[in-house]
Amino acid sequence: DRDMSTDFYQTMLGNPWAGIRAMLLAEYGPELRVDDIRPAWTKRFVDLCREQLALKSGVVELLDLLDRLGIPAAIATSSPKDLAIEHFEHLGLGSRFKVIVAQGDYDKGKPDPAPYLAAACLLGVEPQDSLALEDSHNGVRSASSAGMMTVMVPDLLKPTEDIRALCLNVSIDLHEVRDALSLCAAKSA
Repeated sequence: DRDMSTDFYQTMLGNPWAGIRAMLLAEYGPELRVDDIRPAWTKRFVDLCREQLALKSGVVELLDLLDRLGIPAAIATSSPKDLAIEHFEHLGLGSRFKVIVAQGDYDKGKPDPAPYLAAACLLGVEPQDSLALEDSHNGVRSASSAGMMTVMVPDLLKPTEDIRALCLNVSIDLHEVRDALSLCAAKSA
């Protein structure tokens, strides 16, 4: 039984299991039976999601705006696809995304650009013409290195100066993102 600091836990956010595994071994040493704890880790994560999963404020309104503007939405997640689909179904958003790119759909996970490049490819859009919304540092790094316009909407992690430099903007919530997109759409009409 070992303690884990909040700071260390937060460095793992947005990473696929392979990345988390490597980080745990680096932090606690090769004697850590990390593969033995994965089932309990995964079960706890799934249970927490089922118990506490909530929509981010403004997500429905943002998706409604994207629908009105004819802009397709995608998800690029480090979670397994079946779990991601279950979460979106549970929240009533299962049909709102044209594409869900998840663990197994790309070779390297965030912070590598592969998840976002796969999503853009499946949407049939150029990465530089895409807006990525992220709440994790690794997600920001992934989207930015894919060449996307990146906006961080912080959740558990606040942006650092390095992360801010990779972002087009840091928004307080998805309502602010929706308002900015509405303004851009009105100006280009």
